[in-house]
Amino acid sequence: MDVDPDVVGGREFYAVLNSVVVPRPIAWVSSVSADGVLNLAPHSFFTVACVRPPMVQFTSVGRKDSLTNVEATGEFVVNFAAERLFEQVNATGTNFPAGVSEFEAVGLTPEPARAVAVPRVAESPVAIECTLHTTLELGDSTVVIGHVRHLAIASEVMDGDHPDIQRLRPLARLGKDEWSTLGEVRAISRIRYDDWPGHFAPKQ
Repeated sequence: MDVDPDVVGGREFYAVLNSVVVPRPIAWVSSVSADGVLNLAPHSFFTVACVRPPMVQFTSVGRKDSLTNVEATGEFVVNFAAERLFEQVNATGTNFPAGVSEFEAVGLTPEPARAVAVPRVAESPVAIECTLHTTLELGDSTVVIGHVRHLAIASEVMDGDHPDIQRLRPLARLGKDEWSTLGEVRAISRIRYDDWPGHFAPKQ
């Protein structure tokens, strides 16, 4: 099957593309409007953008409240979308009017962040507190890049100095209305070139 974006186009191509770029981590973004209304929404175009300084990015497809709020205040928090919060994460994707707080509508608890004025989700095990670094408009979407100012991790998901993936239990987005949970976890070390099989074999 060949799918040409110039032929298919629009939401139909977007739906197919979303079904093959999987699984996608979720930025559960809390923000505050210029009028002080709390907002919480999932964005499944999300990743680390930079190591030094630490930055993360999410994409707003169209102009969503998250984008408007972040541009107005310069701050946001990425809350961890955990498996046990599946229904609440999904519910915050409802197109509530701008004056309605998803925290209140869904029954989640806002708690003060340490480095920004935007509250984080108390029920979430991880909060990535960010100030806005830049936005980049790409067609109908806007990439939001945040400078990480503080990382809060619940002690119960830690294994020594590192978060344990089996305790975190992340959610991920797939295509259509499909989501995924952790499933099988496999570990493998990256191979150094000096250890590559056949590295010392005689050249032919």
